[in-house]
This record gives sequence, C-alpha cells and structure tokens, in this order.
Amino acid sequence: MYPQQNLDSPSLDQDLKTLLDTIEQTAQKYQGNSGALLALLRQLEQVHREIREDLFMPSLPDNRRELAYLIRQIEEKGGWPYIERMRLRSLLVHLEWTPQGSDESLGNG
Repeated sequence: MYPQQNLDSPSLDQDLKTLLDTIEQTAQKYQGNSGALLALLRQLEQVHREIREDLFMPSLPDNRRELAYLIRQIEEKGGWPYIERMRLRSLLVHLEWTPQGSDESLGNG
C-alpha cells in the first residue's frame, strides 16, 4: 500500500466532514437566494479546478505500479469527481418564456 494515496484516513475524513458541514450550512443559509447560491457554486467549481490542476496533477505517481494502485482506489471509492454544470434549457424551464415575435409575446394570445 502507498500511504500518500490512502483514501481511508481518519484525519481526512474529519476534515472533509467539517468542510462539507460548512458548505451545507452556507447553502442552507442562502436557500432561496439564487445569486448567493450561484456564487457558492462558482467558488466550488473554482476550488475544484485549482485542487485538480495545482495540487492533484503534480501529486500523481511517476511510476506505473503506483498509478495503477491509485486508479484502482479511484474506481473502488466512487470514480472520478465531476462537477456538472446546469444547462440553459434547465433554467428556462422555470420561466414562462415565449420566443420574441410570437402571438403570445405581442399580447394577442
């Protein structure tokens, strides 16, 4: 086993729990405030990008055996992290939006 790649660490578990509790409390505090929640999502995405590019990538193993071990751990522990972006169509579902130039937008509908 390669200690630097151990995903089962009591210290890491506690740090993550504290961090997640803070994020969830912040999100709940601003429930209903789409601007604040969007800012939170943007910050989470930025932190994800920074950790991936500045810390994770440089920490990758430099030999096949350790890299294979890491890949096995990634697969066993839930796969690769992904932050999904909302599609514009998903936002538009929440609006009563009518394309410009239709009868309804002219008040004739």
